[in-house]
Amino acid sequence: MDEELLRFVRELHFETDKAKPPDWEADWDDAPLPYKLYRGQPTVELASDYPLTLLGEPADAKADARHMAYYLGYAYGIAQVSRVMPSSIGKDGAAICRRVVPSGGGLYPNELYVYLKLQDLPRGIYHYDAAHHRLVLLREGDCDDALEAALGWRYDLTECFGAVFVTTVFWKNFFKYFHFSYRLQGLDAGVLLGQLLESGKRFGYRSVVCYQFIDRAAGRLLGLREGEESVYAIALLSSGCALPRRSDPSARRASAEARIRSLSELNPGQYVRSRRIRAYPLLVRMDEASRFESAEALRTLPAGTETCSDEYPAVELPVTESQPADLALLSRKRYSPETDFVLKTIDLPPLAGLLRSAWSDAAYRNDLSPMDEDTVPYASLLFCAHGVSGLDDGAYLYDARAHRLRLIRRGDMREWLQYALTFPNVNLSQVPLIFHLSGDLGHHLADLGPRGYRIQQMEAGMLLQRLLLRAAASGWAGRPLLSYDAEAVDDLYRLPSRGETALVQVPIGPYLRRARWEGALFR
Repeated sequence: MDEELLRFVRELHFETDKAKPPDWEADWDDAPLPYKLYRGQPTVELASDYPLTLLGEPADAKADARHMAYYLGYAYGIAQVSRVMPSSIGKDGAAICRRVVPSGGGLYPNELYVYLKLQDLPRGIYHYDAAHHRLVLLREGDCDDALEAALGWRYDLTECFGAVFVTTVFWKNFFKYFHFSYRLQGLDAGVLLGQLLESGKRFGYRSVVCYQFIDRAAGRLLGLREGEESVYAIALLSSGCALPRRSDPSARRASAEARIRSLSELNPGQYVRSRRIRAYPLLVRMDEASRFESAEALRTLPAGTETCSDEYPAVELPVTESQPADLALLSRKRYSPETDFVLKTIDLPPLAGLLRSAWSDAAYRNDLSPMDEDTVPYASLLFCAHGVSGLDDGAYLYDARAHRLRLIRRGDMREWLQYALTFPNVNLSQVPLIFHLSGDLGHHLADLGPRGYRIQQMEAGMLLQRLLLRAAASGWAGRPLLSYDAEAVDDLYRLPSRGETALVQVPIGPYLRRARWEGALFR
């Protein structure tokens, strides 16, 4: 990883004022659509009679077009339309389509594509058109061989009924956030992956998330334009107890390149609305530096170990029973307060339940681990508490292995964190819980280079989404923030001594919904 890209990654985190010119202004009248539209391609209308309750896992998984419609809708569908005033966006205001997951600025830079092998649909590659809740057929036919080749022949797709591709369209939030959009794109992709896994559980789908693949092959399979859109992750889908099987790539790896070259090129018509798209060469350089060009580059990493320092006093947490979460209800309830937080005393048992559930729910199967087992994202869960009944004010680290807290600093930390905000759009004195997800400063960078950076952001986003869902289950809400002085926050938790840094900040607490015009689409 060259020095310029290393400096870019550091600026994204520690010197965010350099990631966006002070005179950069978004041209809202020429803004791209928050969803991708294809022209002239065959479409499949999806069922819209969403189930209004999604509790637990079903006894039998149904992999068919109807349940795929529900799965995609609860993963990335448009759930609400609200009106934004003219002063906020463009000269005329706008109707904002809000999805079931949060996104930086509500811009949704990610797209979903699916490879499906269902009896009631033509086999092939589709784009999920969230604007119309339908599938757009891009490549018809059996793509098992091509996808296995793109994955470096590491997985046998015999037991899979499909795969989901999470991509990033660079312009969709670069037009507003300039280079800072690169950090948002990784977090947004992780939040979407977290929701995909949660949605899949409710329909009995088993998943393996693949962060490593031959990028040019994956992009060619979907018909993506290099430099405009890039695949960030691929989730392999199986039903019931079956999981995609790992296979020995050595015997077939040599044929991967030939199989990729044999794919016909796609050039479907697209509409983005923007008439003038500015160049973003640094984002393209990061994407190019992150690519894997051959199957030999794909690798597994040593298993991580959960460690928690004994140097800080331990605080025992009550053991609470985990209640099954209704994903349909939580997806409708999820809310991102800004000036809407209301300071109220909260009890310790709900907080303990939130911590335990968010952490245990975050375990998932991926291609980084050398073992076929669920692993938790490489992140630590920290928070500052104020006004929690039965818990002293202070900064804490959650020790998930022992289900207890470690007191790092004693006292009310809200003023410290308020002062650290670089864009003070939230009054933290009204918030009882301010969470931070932290990770290693150089996590995956030494092993995977720039690709390791975006994987770290995605894993943080996955844990973030679980935290937001569990907060909604407690009747609270959370507001993800990146507008903070990372060094000040790191010092608060004494993270430099652990070689870690705070990746995202999330105030969580009771709230009152502000008055606004909105229409819900899921009820």
